[in-house]
Amino acid sequence: MAAATLGIVEALSFEKARSEVLARVRAARMIPHLEILPLEQAGGRVLAEPAFADRDYPPEPRSMRDGFAVRAADLPGGFTVVGEVRAGQPANCRVEPGEAVEIMTGSSVPAGADTVVMIEHTTVTGDRMETTKALEMGTNVNPRGRDAMAGALILNPGCRLGYAEIALLASIGVGEVAVFKRPRVAILATGDELVELEVRPEPHQIRNSNSWSLAAQVVRAGGEAVVLPVAPDELETTKSLIAEGLECDLLLLSGGVSAGKYDLVEKALDSFGAEFFFDRVLIQPGQPCVFGQAQGVFFFGLPGNPASTMVCFEIFAKAALEVIGGVAEPLLPMTCAQLKAPFRQKPGLTRFLPARLDAEGLLTPVGWSGSGDIAAVTRANAYLVSDPEKAEYAAGEWIKVMAR
Repeated sequence: MAAATLGIVEALSFEKARSEVLARVRAARMIPHLEILPLEQAGGRVLAEPAFADRDYPPEPRSMRDGFAVRAADLPGGFTVVGEVRAGQPANCRVEPGEAVEIMTGSSVPAGADTVVMIEHTTVTGDRMETTKALEMGTNVNPRGRDAMAGALILNPGCRLGYAEIALLASIGVGEVAVFKRPRVAILATGDELVELEVRPEPHQIRNSNSWSLAAQVVRAGGEAVVLPVAPDELETTKSLIAEGLECDLLLLSGGVSAGKYDLVEKALDSFGAEFFFDRVLIQPGQPCVFGQAQGVFFFGLPGNPASTMVCFEIFAKAALEVIGGVAEPLLPMTCAQLKAPFRQKPGLTRFLPARLDAEGLLTPVGWSGSGDIAAVTRANAYLVSDPEKAEYAAGEWIKVMAR
């Protein structure tokens, strides 16, 4: 969709809004800087360079079970046990017709053998092994190069390094790894009603929780949080703090994006020549969500109610942060679950409501009093994601669910 200056832009479905975010940020081709880290410090970071296998994996055929290495053509039958191969030792023997070598899981399969009979399927007396099993050639054997051939690409740049990826890098001898630097994300909460954590609020005031929930979400998504002071409902101060935030890689603002008299964020951003790509999304919570760009930096104006801020970050801002941070394919962690109880809604909006997924895989909405109810979100471990066209769900019906 075309960018707009300050004003109302057509409200988008959450799918279209998320696609808009991804398309805009990718088109900007923001290439993050690299840094080299020891492997033990690289968990959770984004790989910046391709990784290649340094040899065949496995380098020799490996046994996948404890048992006996034999020729499949000799099965079933009796065998003379002519040796043993343990893990970590070379297979310095050869299996001839009618012979077997005792073998342990992970051991190299000796020459001449092409199959491993599991020990549970054998009877051993002295140096004789008998089995009634008839097996196909290659059973219980991991052949040379099955996992990867020497020189094969095994990890692409842009992948998040979890424990499996770290293990794979360790297996190919990588002690230091090139990763993208964490994007710096400025966080600016706005509103006269906000006070800092150490201040005892008056009845008309609340402590600033949004900056700290956003900081936690930013860190979990792979960014570096830069928390700015609260901006009061005063235009010039807000502009000054926004200018400071635009020195980072991404700017997140919470509050001040609705249509109230003192909602000044969009006006302040407009003074920086901001382009607004959307300013309303058909979701609950989080309808008045703003996305745009100013002075080459993308920004989100997130609603001030805490649950709205949390949801909008997870759906939209996290995707932008990940692309800026080098992630190739940002994913929304969404699946389906069965409802434990009926659920009703007014159609028209996609709702992301606090819910609890139990050990049986059943989903129960968590009672909440609206998007300011932080405690309800803490009682949830997921978000129920409703179909905007559907008014009622029966107990046992499947519904989308997003991880919290």
